[in-house]
Order: sequence, then C-alpha cells, then structure tokens
Amino acid sequence: MSLINVRYFAALREQAGSSGEALETAAQTAAELYEQLRQKHGFTLAAEQIKVAVNEEYRPLDHALSAGDEVVFIPPVSGG
Repeated sequence: MSLINVRYFAALREQAGSSGEALETAAQTAAELYEQLRQKHGFTLAAEQIKVAVNEEYRPLDHALSAGDEVVFIPPVSGG
C-alpha cells in the first residue's frame, strides 16, 4: 500500500465532493487508481476521457505510481 495525494478538477471535484484527498492504495498505475476512485465516488467519466498528471507532469494512464506521488485527474473542459 502506498500513500498517494489525489486532486480533482471540474466535474470530478463536484462528483467527489472535494478538491482532493490523501489515500492508501494498492493501485499500481494511474488507471487502477482512477478505477478505484471511480467506484468510490461514482465518477461518470471513463478513464479514456480524462487526462492525468503525476507530480506536475502529464503521464499516460498506465504510468506506474510510487508512494508520495501527487496525482491530478483532469476531465475534459468545455469552453465558450
């Protein structure tokens, strides 16, 4: 288990009811972590619809996580 800091933006922040959390997880990749959080918070977006940043750098969803990482899940943003 690793302690990971997670931050949410836009629709994900609304669905989670907070802008972030720290959690112990067995997830090995950002995709596994997102799926765990999707089940926990009821996120409606599929993993393929979001972007992920790990320690302030965009990464693919299969990026391996390490203890202490900060993971930011970014949903698609519509502008006008």
